[in-house]
Amino acid sequence: MACCFLRKQRNAEIFLMYIYLKVTVDGTPDELSVKRSWYPARWNAKANRASGTKEDAKALNHYLDILQAQAYMA
Repeated sequence: MACCFLRKQRNAEIFLMYIYLKVTVDGTPDELSVKRSWYPARWNAKANRASGTKEDAKALNHYLDILQAQAYMA
């Protein structure tokens, strides 16, 4: 199973948060950074995706979809 979530940055801008991918294999969870940040006000925690119809949100969601597909294939 794989899902995305936001985590607060240390000593960084308050407005951006890191995006992490949580992967569970054989009952062992692991969190991987996707090396991107996003605004918490524009994040849908229920869907684990960026909200909105702007090009940056669409690009991020597409990138997250690709990462999740690669995690499922591995």
